[in-house]
Amino acid sequence: MCDLSVVVRTDAELDESSVDDVAQCEIKIVIRSRALLSPGDEAEIQRGANELYDIVHRIYPQTSLAVIRKINSLALYLTCLTSSALSGLRDQWSSGQLKDIFESLFTYLSGAKRTVRVKRLNWPLPDYERCVEFFIPVKG
Repeated sequence: MCDLSVVVRTDAELDESSVDDVAQCEIKIVIRSRALLSPGDEAEIQRGANELYDIVHRIYPQTSLAVIRKINSLALYLTCLTSSALSGLRDQWSSGQLKDIFESLFTYLSGAKRTVRVKRLNWPLPDYERCVEFFIPVKG
């Protein structure tokens, strides 16, 4: 038996009416997430660790936030360790709960005074299905 995990990519498009400048807000979110999610300045990590942990902990168990990158929108990469984590994450996405979690995360990371809203959270079905295939046992 081997350990297996999949990396899920979702794309979050910020709501322009919730921030002054979408591009600047996205840059702040990416820079702060790198500081808190990557090995580095222990003092900065410790200052934000508790708040960040509280937010990210709301994501489905056995799932962790790995990276936030700016592409055309904010690309969030999450690692799912089990098929149940993957399907639970998909349920959170379908219900809108994942969008709410990301709004809390973006508001915290950007330092905004008001909620940074997500206009659209994309996770196409074919991408999800490809992830599901990784957990299907190989026969033979």
